[in-house]
Amino acid sequence: MPRPELQAPPEIFYNDSEARKYTTSSRIIEIQARISERALELLNLPNDGVPKLLLDIGCGSGLSGETLSENGHHWIGYDISQSMLDIAVEREVEGDVLLGDMGQGLGLRPGVVDGAISISAVQWLCYADKSSHEPRMRLKAFFGSLYRCLARGARAVLQLYAENMNQSEMIMTYAMRAGFSGGVVVDWPHSSKARKEYLVLTCGPASLQTALPKGKGEDGEMCSDEDDSDDDENQTVGVYERNRPRKKLKVNKKGKSKGKQWVLKKKEQMRRKGNDVPPDSKYTARKRKAYF
Repeated sequence: MPRPELQAPPEIFYNDSEARKYTTSSRIIEIQARISERALELLNLPNDGVPKLLLDIGCGSGLSGETLSENGHHWIGYDISQSMLDIAVEREVEGDVLLGDMGQGLGLRPGVVDGAISISAVQWLCYADKSSHEPRMRLKAFFGSLYRCLARGARAVLQLYAENMNQSEMIMTYAMRAGFSGGVVVDWPHSSKARKEYLVLTCGPASLQTALPKGKGEDGEMCSDEDDSDDDENQTVGVYERNRPRKKLKVNKKGKSKGKQWVLKKKEQMRRKGNDVPPDSKYTARKRKAYF
C-alpha cells in the first residue's frame, strides 16, 4: 500500500468511510493510545495536579485526545478533515475540536497553550496538494504559529513518519528557525516496524531542564549511551540548536559588501532620474551594531 500522503490530500483521503474505518479499527486504537501516552510522557509536564491546556494537532476523530482526557488535561484539537471531526463530535470527545489547516497557521493567542502533541500529522505538510501549496512556506507558517501560542518553556512533541531524510531535515530546519530548541527522540531504532520518531521541541533556548530523554529500546527500557550510534538511521537522540536566520548583508558581484560610496552613487543616480531622495548625512550607509 502506498503512503496515504501520496494518494490524496488529507481532507479527501479521510472521507466518511475511511474516517469511520480508521476510528473503529482495534489495531489503530491501540497504536494511537500507545503513541499518545509516549508523547504525553515526553511533554514532561509538571506533576502538580493542575490540569493543563494542551493542543492536539491533527486530532482526527479524537483517539489521541482521549489519552489527554484520561490524564486529566483539557485539550483543543485541530484537523483538516471534516469527516474525522464529525466522528469526534459523534463520539462526544471531551476536547474542543476545530476545522483548520495547520499549514496556514494555528491562529491562537500568544502563550495560552501549556503543551502540544501531534500524532502522524506533520509529515503531510511536506507535500504540495494544491498549486498554491509550497511545503517550506507551510512549515514556516505552522511552526511560527505553534511557537507563538505556546507558553515560554512549554514543549511540543510531534510524532511523524517522514518519507526520507530530506523531509526530516526540512521539518527540523523550520522548527529551529521558528525559535524552538530540541531534537529527535527515536524509540526502537533497530526495528523496522516498531520504530517511532518524536520531534521534541521546547519553546525557547535549550537548558539543563529541557534536556532530551533517551529513546526506548527493543525491551521497552530506555536506551543506553552506547545505543546512540553515529549512524543516523539507528540514532536514538538527535539534538539541534536554534537557528533563526539573520538578515544577509548585500554584496556585489565581486563578493564585497556594498559600502557608503556605493550608496551615495545610487542616491545620486536616483536624484538624476527625478526621484525624491533623502539628503545625505552622517548616518547615510552607517553600519548597524551587531546582534546581541
